[in-house]
Amino acid sequence: MAIITGVARRILDKRFGPSRTAAGVHLGGDPEAAEALRQVTAEVDAMRDEIAGLRRELDEAQNRLDFTERLLGQVKERGLLNAPKER
Repeated sequence: MAIITGVARRILDKRFGPSRTAAGVHLGGDPEAAEALRQVTAEVDAMRDEIAGLRRELDEAQNRLDFTERLLGQVKERGLLNAPKER
């Protein structure tokens, strides 16, 4: 999130200069700046949602991998895996 916030600040700084207050970005009532801020905020929110989705997918993939490893370990312990045949 710090990276995304940093990118958003750099974009705003390039467009409107580094005139920020301690509470956030000072736009001075500029409607273009306010719209740009809304767009950046929407993009950041969309990225957060996408990252959350990717985290869920990664968690699911890790759980499946763990399950597969446990299953293969059980099969190996029972001697049900055959050694590869040499040609």
